Amino acid sequence: MKQLTITVKPFRAEAVLHAIADLDVTACVAREAKGFSRQKGYLNRYVGSEYSMAFLPKVEISVWVGDDRAEEVIDRIVKIARTGRIGDGKILVHHMGFPEPLEF
Repeated sequence: MKQLTITVKPFRAEAVLHAIADLDVTACVAREAKGFSRQKGYLNRYVGSEYSMAFLPKVEISVWVGDDRAEEVIDRIVKIARTGRIGDGKILVHHMGFPEPLEF
């Protein structure tokens, strides 16, 4: 079992979630997040003065899939989320030490 933590721009999140729904995933959680990477922050103006926004809005999606399906899910997400610009997103792959999710 692997956990994929996917961070994408908010306007791409719905398309990614639809793609994930079409695939055979064990579970999925989506949440709003803020962060930056290579694109850094951006500058805003408010009442004539400039200020820096260090964190940009993102959507973080966690997906749990079987080991044999992880590459397929990653390829599908990359095709849908990629716009070709800096800051498209990241996918982190975490190996889970148990074969099935623990329910409580």
